Amino acid sequence: MPLSECIKKAIKESYKDSFKKRRGRTDILADILSVAKEKAKKTQIVYKADLNFRMVEEYLPHLMDKGLIENTDGEYKTTEKGREFLTDYQKMKKMLR
Repeated sequence: MPLSECIKKAIKESYKDSFKKRRGRTDILADILSVAKEKAKKTQIVYKADLNFRMVEEYLPHLMDKGLIENTDGEYKTTEKGREFLTDYQKMKKMLR
């Protein structure tokens, strides 16, 4: 393949990636729960779930209120209820493909 074709293809892929669908609230909640399956500090959640601190500050209290995540000494861990949510979420996503 000529270099010009390779460049066009790379630009097209890059352009396509820049318009990826934004994650919805449920997707973000699932990402946080996935990161916290094994204990995680807030900073780890921010980076691994690709969020900012403001968003994490908004979502963590909601997850704790619903009993999906727990905080012990600054470390967050997904509860059994949170794991059930993740399992159901993954099944739903698989069915919608």
